[in-house]
Amino acid sequence: MEKRLYKSTTNRVLCGVCGGIGEYFNIDPTIIRLLCLMLICGWGSGLLVYLIAAIIIPESPKQF
Repeated sequence: MEKRLYKSTTNRVLCGVCGGIGEYFNIDPTIIRLLCLMLICGWGSGLLVYLIAAIIIPESPKQF
């Protein structure tokens, strides 16, 4: 089965980007959120990266 990156629908805080990345790499999404927060506070580039990812990464397909 092919592994694909989607925004998370279960681990969602803002847009589900960090939750989706965490699910893709099998890492706790809290770690991804902390790394993103450090990028935002440190250099400000994390906000731009997060916004671009929120636009580019597709929503998870509906599972019935």
